[in-house]
Amino acid sequence: MTLTRRSALAATVAIGASLSRRLTAAGNSVNHSVCKWCYAKTPLETLCQSAKDIGLSSIELLGPSDWPMLQKYGLTCAMATNPTVDGLGGITKAFNRIEHHDKLVAAYEDYIPKAAAAGLKNVICFSGNRDGMPDEKGMENCAIGLKRLMPIAEKHKITLVMELLNSKVNHPDYMCDHTEWGVAMCKKVGSENIKLLYDIYHMQIMEGDVIATIKKHNPYIAHYHTGGVPGRHEIDDSQELYYPAIVKAIVETGFKGFVGQEFVPARPDALASLKQGVQICNV
Repeated sequence: MTLTRRSALAATVAIGASLSRRLTAAGNSVNHSVCKWCYAKTPLETLCQSAKDIGLSSIELLGPSDWPMLQKYGLTCAMATNPTVDGLGGITKAFNRIEHHDKLVAAYEDYIPKAAAAGLKNVICFSGNRDGMPDEKGMENCAIGLKRLMPIAEKHKITLVMELLNSKVNHPDYMCDHTEWGVAMCKKVGSENIKLLYDIYHMQIMEGDVIATIKKHNPYIAHYHTGGVPGRHEIDDSQELYYPAIVKAIVETGFKGFVGQEFVPARPDALASLKQGVQICNV
């Protein structure tokens, strides 16, 4: 009889825990992703195996050679990495210089159909550094180059997403370092297939006022990244941003895209930190 009671109690606890997990998942209104580069010591397959238990549906900033591994585990790549050619296409040398456009356009024209064929929706791009160029001129140049890619992006339903990065700490001289600049650039391109990656860590450093900015400019934001300020580590109460309120504001805009964890774990158990980050962003 004692064994029966214990068995019944164990079954009740298990059912309750299962129901709790299902209710939590049902109530979660955030699509979770993670940037693989933050877990350099964790093999991609190991990260894929852990992703479902943690609550992730995407591992991002990966290229075509890694997409099949994600598909094997029922995951997507919410933000595909950028194609590069002859040292062009990355953070420092990209669309703000006309002389780069022919090579960049050719690279993206080859890459965009591959991303679409893999079922992806977003491909990252960058402005490049100023190197003495006025911001207005760089904005015009970015718009000229990206306009050339809009027909193929629109055809394949791919959004090119320019990342907002800080030029104060991590990426000195990077041009697309303020939300207003990025929004104005998107308006110059004039297509729904060019948007911004609003990196919360980077924009807290550059301009602050995160929630108000998200509310004002959400139509131009396709994707979000997290990170603790200062240091770009865990997003808990060890840093200055209150992520539950930020993510709640994101959800209230009607955003249906992904929030990507892009903090570098400072603690020994990196996957435990990732799980905590996802839980913090479940609103």
